Amino acid sequence: MIATIKAGMEGGPCEPAPCADGHRLRAPSIRAILPHMENRKLDTRAIGLDVGLSFCKWLTGKENLHYGDWTGLAVSAANLGPAQEAYTDRLFTYLPERPCRILDCGGGAGETARRLIALGHEVEIVIPSSFLAGRCRENAPAAQVHETRFEEFPIAPRFDVCLFSESFQYIPLEIGLGRARALLAPGGRIVLADCFRSEGHKRCAPLATVGGGHAVSAFRRAVADLDLEILDEADITESVAPSVEVEQELYNVIGHAIMRIDGELQGKHPGKRWALHRLLRTTLSGRKRARLHQRLMEQTRNRTTFAANNTYLMMGLHPMT
Repeated sequence: MIATIKAGMEGGPCEPAPCADGHRLRAPSIRAILPHMENRKLDTRAIGLDVGLSFCKWLTGKENLHYGDWTGLAVSAANLGPAQEAYTDRLFTYLPERPCRILDCGGGAGETARRLIALGHEVEIVIPSSFLAGRCRENAPAAQVHETRFEEFPIAPRFDVCLFSESFQYIPLEIGLGRARALLAPGGRIVLADCFRSEGHKRCAPLATVGGGHAVSAFRRAVADLDLEILDEADITESVAPSVEVEQELYNVIGHAIMRIDGELQGKHPGKRWALHRLLRTTLSGRKRARLHQRLMEQTRNRTTFAANNTYLMMGLHPMT
């Protein structure tokens, strides 16, 4: 099946296999295969989050999806949990030492909020995903969960900390910092950890460039325009970059499994294989097939590529006035 993805990526033909009498097998139409799904859009994001969180909990015991800090750790799936714990420990060094009222912007599955509450902080979470909001309520029952977009969260200057842990990149730059500033109580701060596109970021269409986020130069201009002062900042790109390789190894295992199944189908059920290939080519664009092949079969998503295209920053900021 992956061979078909590559053929579609290169513009090659995908011909049906011949029968013994020389005729070509004809697969049923997509309408016949999927008669009741034409107008029912699958919530692939919720499915992906559910599967991803389940896998992470099985592997690490926690529902964390953020990068890890691999300083001093061997890069392997077995160390993903310790690396993620080290990342959170490092993030918490940017918090005030006293108990605070914290707005966890993004919230994930509530694992960070749970740790914050255990340290004595009062936590509210703003999260737009109903699925993740449910996980936050399960994992951090003492937190108040607001199921809404950060851009629509009511502004009132009442938080000691606005915390963004790999969520800032999903909020428009012209909105994120300004609203966070307005939500701070006197003496409050913004704590932020996220990936930014560096000056050397290159797009390689139709393939995806690992990483992303706001342009780091635009972010620094926004910080200056809003009269925010950086209290402390660390570039931890090299420390988190191995995370993408651990993720890529998992996708390569899935790709290997698909290739094994495809090989068995080719030898024993060529008609069914051709029907599956036709379904794939019909439902996925060439761009999507190329990106799927990149994800499952290649190793272009690695620490070197990540570091060349991104800057990962962890920092604390506060208003100068």
